[in-house]
Amino acid sequence: MKPPFLATFLIPRLPFYYGWVVLGCVCLAGFARQGPAVAVLSIFVTPMTAYFGWSRTEIAGAVSLGGVLAAVISPIIGPILDRRGARLVLCLAVLGTGVATMSLSLVTSLLAFYLVFCFARMVWAGPYDLGLYGALNNWFVARRARANSIATLAQMAGLVVLPIVAQVAMSDGDWRAGWVAVGGTVLVVGFLPVWLLVVRRPEDVGLAPDQIATGGGQAAPEPRFSRGQAMRTPAFWLLSLYTVLVFPVQAGVSLHQAPHLIERGLTPITAAAVISFFSAMSAVASFGVGFLPRRWPVRYGLLASAVVLSLGSFGLIGIDSARDAFLAGGLFGLGIGGILTLLPVAWADYFGRESYGAIRGVALSLQVLAQAAGPVLSGLLRDASGTYTPSLLVFGTLAALATLAAFAARRPREVT
Repeated sequence: MKPPFLATFLIPRLPFYYGWVVLGCVCLAGFARQGPAVAVLSIFVTPMTAYFGWSRTEIAGAVSLGGVLAAVISPIIGPILDRRGARLVLCLAVLGTGVATMSLSLVTSLLAFYLVFCFARMVWAGPYDLGLYGALNNWFVARRARANSIATLAQMAGLVVLPIVAQVAMSDGDWRAGWVAVGGTVLVVGFLPVWLLVVRRPEDVGLAPDQIATGGGQAAPEPRFSRGQAMRTPAFWLLSLYTVLVFPVQAGVSLHQAPHLIERGLTPITAAAVISFFSAMSAVASFGVGFLPRRWPVRYGLLASAVVLSLGSFGLIGIDSARDAFLAGGLFGLGIGGILTLLPVAWADYFGRESYGAIRGVALSLQVLAQAAGPVLSGLLRDASGTYTPSLLVFGTLAALATLAAFAARRPREVT
């Protein structure tokens, strides 16, 4: 895809590496991504169930079905990303997300809610994820973790801000106004920078990515796995197993966090504040792990993140005060922030830039299916038992098991 005119005009005139411009665009798109995030939907669960009489399982099912759809399209989108670049994928993702979230203000039935939210969630889980990290991993190698941490920080900022935007917009009880505010924010923040400035990869404009130097000052060779080669390595399946274990926890707890806190006696505005604090701590972790030395194995960071995620999940069970809720939510957020930043880095570091979209597309199918399972499991256990305790016990255990997969996921050798 031909680089945009504004980008080709700016590149020879900028006194710094153009990858930082790409990073800025990705940050804005990542902020806008969070319109259909489960943490945002969590703000709408109580008012929409009260208005329509839907069950928690019915609402959670829309998250899960959207994830299933993303699992279907991600292996298709991945190779397109490798050929055409992130600009096209991200522009369509922002437009689709903004229009869909605004359209949620018009739904009058469960079917309409499913049609609109499943589409938004599909875009969130598949094309958006591939576009954001595909853009960054093409431009950065030596500073890949730092760039990914900044981009994930921007996404966490969206999770901090958008629930508050929704809560303020529906302060008079009108949940429809909340969705309009969320969708409008997505479109205003996310579209134009990507359309005007994102370039597929540095080689398209005569540049090179920043490189990791060897001891002699030479650029270290990048791994160059095809999708088929990657899938024949233990590392691919161990990273996939880690993904399958942690992402039901991420989605299942995030969606039902506000209702759980309200059931434990917190006010709706306090519950919203806890969710924002959880997102803020995710941002702290996301930013912090980007500054870990690149010589440290990325799997150790994934292991530590899973440990903290498990502690946060178990900690949410017995809360009886706002202080307990902030503590458990903060731990949970730290774990999520580390995982969201380090997993894309691991995929790119282990298998290279050349087929990142194709490889990540397959892994992303597993990720979104795992995310789809979490909210449904949590909703079913809540409806059956009247409490979120059983689901939190399950999620804490899954996160603990993920530590074993992370420890075993060593960097692969190239295969033929």
